[in-house]
Amino acid sequence: MKTQRKIKQLINPTAVSDGAGVKLNRLIATPTLDYLDPFLLLDHFGSDNKDDYIAGFPEHPHRGIETVTYMLKGKVTHRDTMGNEGTISAGDIQWMTAGGGLMHEEMPVAEEEGLSGFQLWVNLPKKLKMTKPRYQEIKADKIPVYEKNGAKVKVIAGEVGDVQGAVTEIYAEPNYLDVTLEANAEFTHPIALGHNAFAYVFDGSADFDESGNFVANPKLVILTDGDFVKIKAGENGARFILVSGKPLNEPVARYGPFVMNTRAELYQAIEDLQNGTFVWSEKKEVVTI
Repeated sequence: MKTQRKIKQLINPTAVSDGAGVKLNRLIATPTLDYLDPFLLLDHFGSDNKDDYIAGFPEHPHRGIETVTYMLKGKVTHRDTMGNEGTISAGDIQWMTAGGGLMHEEMPVAEEEGLSGFQLWVNLPKKLKMTKPRYQEIKADKIPVYEKNGAKVKVIAGEVGDVQGAVTEIYAEPNYLDVTLEANAEFTHPIALGHNAFAYVFDGSADFDESGNFVANPKLVILTDGDFVKIKAGENGARFILVSGKPLNEPVARYGPFVMNTRAELYQAIEDLQNGTFVWSEKKEVVTI
C-alpha cells in the first residue's frame, strides 16, 4: 500500500545578508534546520530595490558541492575559473558542480523589474567531492512543462508523468519542480521512498495533508517519508518549488563555501586556497560523474 507524505515540519524564512551585502531569506542552513541530506542550503533572494542585491556575490571559492540557481525575475551574470560565463534571467536554471574546486562570481544586473530567485546547495558524495567542475546553463524555453487539471509544472530535474526534466546526470537523483496550481486545484506526484523532500510555498497557500489546513506563503514544508505527495491549492491558488533527493548518509564537515567529510579536508581546502592550488586542474585526480 502506498503511503502519502505529510507535513513533518514548517519553517519560516530567516532574513540574512550574504555575499557583498545581498538581503535574502534563508530556509535551509539556519539554526532551525542545518541541512536536509543531501540539501545543504536554500535561499530565496530578491527585491524590487536594487540596493538590496546589486552588490552581488563577488569572486569566491566552492568545493565539494553543487549550486543550483533558478531565476524568477531579473538577471544574474556568472563567471568562473573553468572559463564558463553567462547570464541567466527569468525562468533560466544554472546547475554548477563545484567538485574539486573553483572560483566564481554571481553578479546581479540592475533591472526595473527587480530580482527574484532561488539558490539551492546539493551535497556531493565522498567519491565525487574532488570531481572535475561542471556547468549546466539551461534557458527557460528549454525547461519542459507538464500541464493537467489546473496544475502547471516546470520540470527542472526529475520527471512528471511522461515529461523528463531539463537537468540530468545528477548523483542525488533529484526532483526539482516549479509548481503553479489554480484555485482549489490538486497535484499528486510520486517521490521515491527514502528520499528527503521539501516544498517551499512562495505564493498563495496549499494543503499538504488533506487536513483542510492551508500553509500560507512564505513557508518551507519538510515532508515525512512516503511514496507520494498530494497537494491542494487554496482559494487564491498556490505556487511552490517541490524538491526531493537521495540522502548520502555521510559525515558532513562544512566551513562557509566548503563542504567535505572531515575537518582535515576542510583544512586542506583552506590551505589550497592560501597557497594558490585550490582550483581544479587536469593535473589533479580526475573523477567524472
